[in-house]
Amino acid sequence: MKVLDVIWPSLCRVRDRLGFKLGCLVVALIVEVIWHCSASEQLIQVAYIGPGAGIAVLGSFLAVLAAISVSFLAILTWPVRRLWRAIRGQKAYARAQVKRVVIVGLDGLEPSLVESYLKQGLLPNLAKLGKAGAYRHLGTTYPPLSPVAWSSFATGANPGKHNIFDFLAPNRHNYKPEMSSVRISEARRTLKLGSYAIPLSRPRITLLRKSKPFWSVLGESGIFSSIVRVPITFPPDKFYGVQLSAMCVPDILGSQGTFFYYSESGESGSTTDGEVGGRRVIAQRVRDHVHADFVGPENPFRCDRQELRAPFTIGPSKSGFARLRVNGQDVVLPVGAYSDWVKVTFRAAPGMKINGVCRLYLKRLEEPFEMYCTPIQIDPEKPVMPISHPRVYGIYLSKLLGTYATLGLAEDTWSLSEGAVTEDVFLDQVYDIHREREQMLFDSLKRVRRGTVVCVFDAPDRVQHMFWRFLDVDHPALAGGANTHPDAIRDMYIEMDRTVGRVVEQIDSDTTLFVMSDHGFKPFRRGVDLNAWLLANGYLVMKDGAESSSAPYLAEVDWSQTRAYAIGLAGIYINQRGREAEGIVPKGADTQSLVMELKQKLDRLDDDGIQAIHETVPREEVYEGPYVDGAPDLIIGYNIGYRVAWDAAVGKCGSSVFSDNTKAWSGDHCIHPKLVPGVLFSSRPLRDGEANIIDLAPTTLNLMGVETPLYMDGKSLL
Repeated sequence: MKVLDVIWPSLCRVRDRLGFKLGCLVVALIVEVIWHCSASEQLIQVAYIGPGAGIAVLGSFLAVLAAISVSFLAILTWPVRRLWRAIRGQKAYARAQVKRVVIVGLDGLEPSLVESYLKQGLLPNLAKLGKAGAYRHLGTTYPPLSPVAWSSFATGANPGKHNIFDFLAPNRHNYKPEMSSVRISEARRTLKLGSYAIPLSRPRITLLRKSKPFWSVLGESGIFSSIVRVPITFPPDKFYGVQLSAMCVPDILGSQGTFFYYSESGESGSTTDGEVGGRRVIAQRVRDHVHADFVGPENPFRCDRQELRAPFTIGPSKSGFARLRVNGQDVVLPVGAYSDWVKVTFRAAPGMKINGVCRLYLKRLEEPFEMYCTPIQIDPEKPVMPISHPRVYGIYLSKLLGTYATLGLAEDTWSLSEGAVTEDVFLDQVYDIHREREQMLFDSLKRVRRGTVVCVFDAPDRVQHMFWRFLDVDHPALAGGANTHPDAIRDMYIEMDRTVGRVVEQIDSDTTLFVMSDHGFKPFRRGVDLNAWLLANGYLVMKDGAESSSAPYLAEVDWSQTRAYAIGLAGIYINQRGREAEGIVPKGADTQSLVMELKQKLDRLDDDGIQAIHETVPREEVYEGPYVDGAPDLIIGYNIGYRVAWDAAVGKCGSSVFSDNTKAWSGDHCIHPKLVPGVLFSSRPLRDGEANIIDLAPTTLNLMGVETPLYMDGKSLL
């Protein structure tokens, strides 16, 4: 990539002269050729990382030739394609009501807090926006989970048409939970050479979200879009525009975010179950220096899949800071503050490297040494997997802004839950990521003068998840402790308002602005173990000798006698014959009868005089479309204060149905959607009546002069 470093300023000048849309295309094509021709990168072409899949790399001379050929073909055909898009775009723009639509997503903004802070005068920019145009609650999805809601936002359709019903979905062949939005498969063919295994076929990353997002519909009409960090865009969509992926982009390990905690004592190993959480790594001290390893993925080129390591040393420096040495580079480490992004290279085989980035928080260098390391993320400058469309867009942002967070769930909530960092250290990370996101948004606003710009900010969601206990003095997670951060959520709302104010300064009367949230927020005080309830009521049966199970993934369930089970955050599945691997309940009337029986009982679920579930809903009552059969048979709409228990979400079965939630993750939105609507601010008046998150897509199409596709359930709000 040294060639690219040298010519990048010139490429950016080309982009600026031609305009963002045209310039990005030209720069992308040029960079593709350079990327594939660069001597230092000849053997590393495409690498994919995924949960449970590790890393698989495709790299060959033929792949290089093919990539170069495709790039040159794209250059040769570009004028024709550009002209055709321009003609289509002019037709659409002739019908458009505005030149540009800008949507700012503030994940999880809660209406009751918004309205309280508006009354206190704390959100002046949102107040002006609502007064000039419109403000109302925004209906959300069943269930009101981010992957479900943002998929409906993108497609304008109910989950039965886009196939995303939860964070997790059961594999019907083995009952294990899987990511609901993406499937990653390794190369099917490999060539074994001694201890090495060379991939001969391309691994695949498949986005499981169905239907077509509105930015693809716009692109088909020749209208350009910039889509920045909208959830469930991994792998990125291919359309006329640019996109940076968000939720479900894994870290370098293939997990959804594994942090590392380094110390001189204790034992190495995971700090929690599953594919999230952290790992403790023991460091060795030699005099005044500390030695340890950055932990990488399993080596995709070795038959034994040996874990990759990158050794590092930390010692004092003359400046008073610590000095990190890794991969031949020296990095200054402050004590008691975050480092800059550190680039880490894992050497998988001769000529094969896997690049990652992380930030370090050195708590203390002297004995006992302690250091927190963020999840090691995909290096945006040298991405080992597709995190943007076109691929050069992510590289462009890294050249423009420097290294940035690429992990889907970039704010590391698990490190705070497990005590690896303090509340203040976590907030520093959140605000740093927020500033990165702002820079990306404002660059898009500067470059895209005609078309659509969408950017989602995750900070409100993450801060409310972790700090709601400070708003709720009776919360079990506070447990009589000091209320040290009572204003953390309020301050984040004020920061979001400032961001909106800066956006308003950069738009004109030919731009329509929407500020919206995908759902609201409420306290999470008590966990409900649905599997424990199913076990106690005879619907789920354990194998002989296992009355309850701490093993994840329903490993000790006797499926020959089990009629229903729970996996994920919001649903119960019937163990249906012909659908599940060991299903016993006949399809049709028997399944429907069991669903209604469960509904009647769960709707009356009592927790010491409090109704734990607001309402359960059979899937056919809220979903319509070709993918309904992938949904839970019964959607659980919890009451305020309740949510699925932590262990039950991954298929464990405890001994108690109810338990106090004592984790820092103390607020949530996994309850009945009528209890957690989002918010919608608009710079222009909207029609009377209710608004729902599925309405934003057809509204945007309407504003840009494009007909709404028949599959969309939403209606224009104009």
